[in-house]
Amino acid sequence: MEGESAVWTEVVTALPRTAVLRPSASEPSLAHCATVLGHPLPADLVALLRETDGIEDEYGDGLVWSAENVASTNRSLREDSEFSALYMPFAPLLFFADAGNGDLFALLATIDRPDVFVWDHENDSRTWVAPDLATYLDWRLTGRIDL
Repeated sequence: MEGESAVWTEVVTALPRTAVLRPSASEPSLAHCATVLGHPLPADLVALLRETDGIEDEYGDGLVWSAENVASTNRSLREDSEFSALYMPFAPLLFFADAGNGDLFALLATIDRPDVFVWDHENDSRTWVAPDLATYLDWRLTGRIDL
């Protein structure tokens, strides 16, 4: 959906499984998130968060975190000295969701590419899972991405 003006609530509600949409993120919240991270958020993620500040599936799993959670989780992972000794750097990744098993989903933090990756917390692998955020949501809600 790169280049398209996606209306995220319509994208999500058109999918076959139930998703819970939160109220939209405020502009100050989005600006704070970018400031904490030290770089702008990807355009698709900003557009989504402007419509809904996070999405959960019917079981309460975070398909997309709130802007606050994006900022705090990424900051914690990037600043944790124990993690920096165990894992490759997290700075290239922008984590925005979890799989419910310790693995995290990420966009590329500063490279203008819409791809979605999953970080495996057990072996530190970073694996491509979707070509963009809209496809990631579709594939997560339809079970195509199943970790």
